[in-house]
Amino acid sequence: MGKVIAIANQKGGVGKTTTAMNLAASLAVLEFKTLVIDADPQANTTSGLGQDPKEIETSIYECMVDGIEISTIITKTDLEYLDLVPSHIDLVGAEVEMINLENREEKMKSVIASIKDQYDFIIIDCSPSLGLITINALTAANSVIIPVQCEYFALEGLGKLLNTIKIIQTRLNPDLEIEGILLTMYDVRLRLSNQVVDEVRLHFKGLVFDTIIPRNVRLSESPSFGLPVIAFDAEGKGAMAYLNLASEIATKNGMEKVN
Repeated sequence: MGKVIAIANQKGGVGKTTTAMNLAASLAVLEFKTLVIDADPQANTTSGLGQDPKEIETSIYECMVDGIEISTIITKTDLEYLDLVPSHIDLVGAEVEMINLENREEKMKSVIASIKDQYDFIIIDCSPSLGLITINALTAANSVIIPVQCEYFALEGLGKLLNTIKIIQTRLNPDLEIEGILLTMYDVRLRLSNQVVDEVRLHFKGLVFDTIIPRNVRLSESPSFGLPVIAFDAEGKGAMAYLNLASEIATKNGMEKVN
């Protein structure tokens, strides 16, 4: 059965979508059959993997609100082992439309139940909020990765997210675990970046991934070409960092990577 990992942080600009698409792509390069679900109305993961959101007729929105079978909208990407469930701006309206539905927090869990066994990993890119769609993702997930940027306000809002996770563990998903806190946008030249790394490791100890994602121009450029960084600049620092992260997660979950 595939492991479902949500990428969540209500704070914007922390590298959440960058992590979702590039971690998924790196797992696929290691030949783990991987599905990435774009659950963000901005649809940046969708466009970053080569799909035009304006041409998407059926997305995760229709699955959650209208009961469309998810297997009918899974899209192939340019990577052999990577599939995509696209998003659309219509997802903005899903929270309003779902508010009166029974078991509204468990719609995504129900949607992915039918395809969960077909993948080694399912990565969910959440929107930068703690709204109903993010709660759905956390309810459906086995674990959550929390990206934290190596900047001054790094820990701002993190307590609120951790509190939300605790509430979901108590009320909706007792098996939800924190896969890890991922330090992103690290600049080795800045004293501040190093201070943030030390502070986060001090506060959260074993929860922090060994892998740190550097601030990298090629990471920023690759989505505009509709490519994950590993297909855009395979030997660059950004690609290597996400490949290391994928290996770290695979090892942590007892799954051997391809040599």
